[in-house]
Amino acid sequence: MEIVATRNILLFLLCVTVVAPILLYSYPSAEQELVQDLPAFANNAADSARLNLLPEETSAVLKEPIGDVHTNDSTSIKKLPHDLQMGESREHSSGRVLSATNEGENPIKLVIDGIKQGNQSNYLEKTNTTGDNVNPEDAIDVDDSDGKLASETTTNKQEQKTRESSSRIKKNAHVSPESNNQNDGIPSDARVRQLKDQLIQAKVFLSLPAVKNNPQITRELRLRVKEVLRTVGEASQDSDLPRNANERMKAMEQSLMKGRQIQDDCAGAVKKLRAMLHSTEEQLRVHKKQTVFLTQLTAKTLPKGLHCLPLRLTTEYHSLIPSLQQFPNPEKLEDPQLYHYAIFSDNILATGVVVNSTVAHAKDASKHVFHIVTDRLNYAAMRMWFLANPPGKATIQVQNIEEFTWLNSSYSPVLKQLSSPSMIDYYFKTHQATSDSNLKFRNPKYLSILNHLRFYLPEVFPKLNKVLFLDDDIVVQKDLTALWSIDLKGNVNGAVETCGESFHRFDRYLNFSNPLIAKNFDPHACGWAYGMNVFDLVEWKRQNITEVYHNWQKLNHDRQLWKLGTLPPGLITFWKRTFPLNRTWHVLGLGYNTNINQKLIEGAAVVHYNGNMKPWLEISIPKFRGHWTKYVDYDIVYLRECNINP
Repeated sequence: MEIVATRNILLFLLCVTVVAPILLYSYPSAEQELVQDLPAFANNAADSARLNLLPEETSAVLKEPIGDVHTNDSTSIKKLPHDLQMGESREHSSGRVLSATNEGENPIKLVIDGIKQGNQSNYLEKTNTTGDNVNPEDAIDVDDSDGKLASETTTNKQEQKTRESSSRIKKNAHVSPESNNQNDGIPSDARVRQLKDQLIQAKVFLSLPAVKNNPQITRELRLRVKEVLRTVGEASQDSDLPRNANERMKAMEQSLMKGRQIQDDCAGAVKKLRAMLHSTEEQLRVHKKQTVFLTQLTAKTLPKGLHCLPLRLTTEYHSLIPSLQQFPNPEKLEDPQLYHYAIFSDNILATGVVVNSTVAHAKDASKHVFHIVTDRLNYAAMRMWFLANPPGKATIQVQNIEEFTWLNSSYSPVLKQLSSPSMIDYYFKTHQATSDSNLKFRNPKYLSILNHLRFYLPEVFPKLNKVLFLDDDIVVQKDLTALWSIDLKGNVNGAVETCGESFHRFDRYLNFSNPLIAKNFDPHACGWAYGMNVFDLVEWKRQNITEVYHNWQKLNHDRQLWKLGTLPPGLITFWKRTFPLNRTWHVLGLGYNTNINQKLIEGAAVVHYNGNMKPWLEISIPKFRGHWTKYVDYDIVYLRECNINP
């Protein structure tokens, strides 16, 4: 019997040892449930590399803020003890600080849900920007020298920050749909800017004595700087950042936190920031000056493809027999009943776009005649281009300016000036490079007589009554035949005025400190634009406009009335002889102004790429370039051979 009794006791004890743990683990308390949930959060919310950014810590005492923890049924509330002995790992201790701030729904779960919904970046931006919210890695302050907990004072400060963060987390736990919609307004480069701000802070810390004397912090900050620099790279938007950007951001923030703990010299930090600001402003000034110079240099430089094109075309032209080198319909060239265009250019591709866009919108292309004048170097190439790519039924004439024997230095004052030693010295002697602060006037195009040929239209076209002058950097978007029927009311020039902006008035082009200019012109008078101009050649001859131009050029032999170019003498020559056209005929600025209204461009008859950002250059404005490229057939064999692509 004793054996049976002993056996029953043993069986009973065995049952108790088996069943009791099952019952205990089946009904955990609220505190146990939170502690059990936190390791899972630590594993899901951050990988091991992120959690081990700070040294592992031994068990220590950590004061927790008093917080209310609701049970699952929300009927009873238990107070957590103020002093809690913690022997868990750093992940557990970090998580319990956060868990004590919870009321209602677990905020950690809310953060995890936010990550799953793609809102992690927004949460991190708020955390890092305010400096008050605490994440699991930042919950414990660590002393860098021995890996122990910080002093009691630091712990109390962290306690206060944690209490403040608890209220923020509670608010974030009950975010309304309206506040969620407000997050959509966060800038698309918020994280990029935050990473750059962290770089600036790190550089400041690295320059301060307190941080320099700590090799461990110095090495860590330098490592974080390298990581963030690689992360940012050339990114301009948050979408350009790599996937590990958030980890790098958090790692840098932790390193900066260590720097703040050992650096208490605010005056030194302010001094360093002021020095950095001054240095940055000086660099900005230098870069702006370099940008102006390089932009002007780019505008002057001919791209390799456009240099190749005339060489290829010239070779092809001279391989043709003479009978194939002639254009059809020569009888139309002097017919005043047709629509005549004057284009003076040495840019073959740009001239082709002007002709193609005009013919594409012409109601009857057979009535349109294009008179192209170029220089000797591009004469054969220009002819070959239009022989190989005839513009439909329109008539083409290509002339060589060298064949205008009447245009010489004895007749034209400007030609004499352009070949003068002083002008050559101004352009080609390096010691004169700084004599004129405006690099615009040093553009070699002002040396080209093609630019000044527009003042000799009656001599170029002696049998025509009206001519529409077009620059080679324009695109035609509508039929232009209505311009020939406009009554200029006795004026010589029909042009669109540009007085909508202050820098397009006379005082921006002419030297009103000179008495001759001040006496004859109004400094606030509206300027007008070259690029698309209707010239009445009958009135031109009657009013002897070419002689007016010659007289003013002679007066400006020393460039005291205006600098170089054709617009200032044009404003003077056609002063009170210009008829203002409707502004929709000619919209300017596509070569420098990115803010032109798209509707204004679409409604314009002619759009003008005046400025340095020409559409055939790589520096062109991308959103405007399509208006030009659609009139270029990039499948033409000459363009393919010269590697000219859209």
